[in-house]
Amino acid sequence: MFKKEFKVQAKWSAKDALEVSVNEKTHQVFIDKKAPLTISAAKAFKGDESKHNPEDLLLSALSSCHMMSYFYVCQQNGINLVDYTDNAVGVLELNSDGSGAFTSVMLNLVITISQEHKKDKAISLHKEANNLCFIANSCNFPIEHNVVIKIANVE
Repeated sequence: MFKKEFKVQAKWSAKDALEVSVNEKTHQVFIDKKAPLTISAAKAFKGDESKHNPEDLLLSALSSCHMMSYFYVCQQNGINLVDYTDNAVGVLELNSDGSGAFTSVMLNLVITISQEHKKDKAISLHKEANNLCFIANSCNFPIEHNVVIKIANVE
């Protein structure tokens, strides 16, 4: 079995929050050799709405991972992708004690391919991509796929 460790450092200080007068929930995340991310709570949780929040990042990780897994299975099946858009929507439910969790995600995918005869295969490959996606495999909520396949105008 192959194992890969990933590391992230989240950092916040009251001093920094006061000096730059940012929202008290705003902090930075450092990932080796990458630009730092400035993150806050979602606006609904009294965060800075101009910053990314953990919920945004979870949904974007799921959407991006599915896309990369889908690219892989399309390549394996000889499907030529022309365009790919996902307008993902996640539902977060809060409990009366303040806890909560995502209860579902819908990936709303609009995919353009160049081969009309592979349209049905292109649709079916989303299940395989979901099975390969590291992030989807780490989630305990249903992930559904609403797929629209378009055929590119090839002249």
